Amino acid sequence: MGPPGRLICLLLCLVLFCSALLPPVTALALGDFSIQDERKLGEKFNVLIRSRLPLVQDSEIVDYCKGIVDRLAKTLPPQPFPFTVSVIRHNAMNAFACPGGYIFVHTGLIMGVNNESELAGVLAHEIAHVTQRHIARRIESSQTTTLLTILGALAGAFLGGQVGPAALAGSMAAGQAAMLSYSRTDEREADQVGIGYLTKAGYPPQGMVNAFEILSKRQWMVGGDIPSYLSTHPGLQERVRDMGVRVSLLPADVRQKKDQNAAFLRIQALVRARYGDPAVASQAFAKQLGQSGQRCVALLGQAILASRQNRINDATGFFDEAMRCAPKDQLVIREAGRFHYTKGNRHRGNSLLASAVSLNRNDTYALYYYARSLQDQGRINDALHFALLVNRRVPDDSEIHELLARLYAQGNRLFLANLHMAYSGLYANNEKRMEQFLEKAKSLARSPEDKGNLERFDRLYKERKEFW
Repeated sequence: MGPPGRLICLLLCLVLFCSALLPPVTALALGDFSIQDERKLGEKFNVLIRSRLPLVQDSEIVDYCKGIVDRLAKTLPPQPFPFTVSVIRHNAMNAFACPGGYIFVHTGLIMGVNNESELAGVLAHEIAHVTQRHIARRIESSQTTTLLTILGALAGAFLGGQVGPAALAGSMAAGQAAMLSYSRTDEREADQVGIGYLTKAGYPPQGMVNAFEILSKRQWMVGGDIPSYLSTHPGLQERVRDMGVRVSLLPADVRQKKDQNAAFLRIQALVRARYGDPAVASQAFAKQLGQSGQRCVALLGQAILASRQNRINDATGFFDEAMRCAPKDQLVIREAGRFHYTKGNRHRGNSLLASAVSLNRNDTYALYYYARSLQDQGRINDALHFALLVNRRVPDDSEIHELLARLYAQGNRLFLANLHMAYSGLYANNEKRMEQFLEKAKSLARSPEDKGNLERFDRLYKERKEFW
């Protein structure tokens, strides 16, 4: 369900169009792009991405990527803001970090690398761009004066795609995107600093070299579009050679560190099975079946893929084998429970989902489907408890708000039911549905708490509507 190139083009056009029509969000003093400005820009860009591109909400995947970033971040000097990690559902071999510490990983990058140190190497490089304030310094020297204009340039620089009919922005857009692209000096500094972060975090430093070798050989964007910051990436092959030399000069005990790939392989299998090309995923799982220590992961991947393709008998067999292979693996139990629940075997699904939740109370997918199973059993209060846990972890997911709306309606709490349906419309970018249920919620508001909830909704709506 990755966004096609035209969606990215539309995204860029939309931001640039808004920047022309709306009053300046913040006037920036040229040559003085402060940490506070950087934070505001990051917050805006985060809202832009989250309101227009499909994100992975599965905590298993997001928390895994966050764990790598957190491990790298522990090696850094004190930073003015924390790092926030999101995963974009798109097959591009891409990751980028924008001002304010917001890091975005494409599912294509997780599928495209071979081990955790390679993924960590790309992320260390992107983190280094943030800590060295490369984009912030380029903004300081540019002639860009509003956050919305900068957002348009960043969308072009990071997300790529042809502007096409959006030539309404003309050469100005291209010029500003180019202005924000990294220079040869920026890239070399990010390589050098990033390898330091990678090494201090205990990863094999060769991971960064290998990752950029892969990236240099492949198109980053499906269909041939590549982000402009890679298409103008200065001397990538030369930089890979320089990285190799730098790594060769490190102490032997640092160079010879080994990857610990068990967690990586589980997450890569999950991402491949759920989001990757089915034929490519099937070949990868067939190959893994013959590799030592990877049979259980391969069986799980085949099971999820078969379920995705609605091959019910195959999926049942693969899940049974995966459960026998890894009977205590929470991810295997969760996915088997989700499969059986959604395919009609509610009794077995309920039991497995309950086990998955007991093993990991922070797993948003397990909690979501367990809440649905409790609703089916008429245990509305219990279902509501678990649905609210999910909502705290992923507040901008349309489906969880729809589930909350149904649960509140069953409990005759109609204000909250309509409010959460309005949230569901908001996060699905369905303005008509949002307005319909928001009006109903307003008519039902009675208490100060209700009115406070409506005020909060209004703030979030204003945040996102700039990018609709």
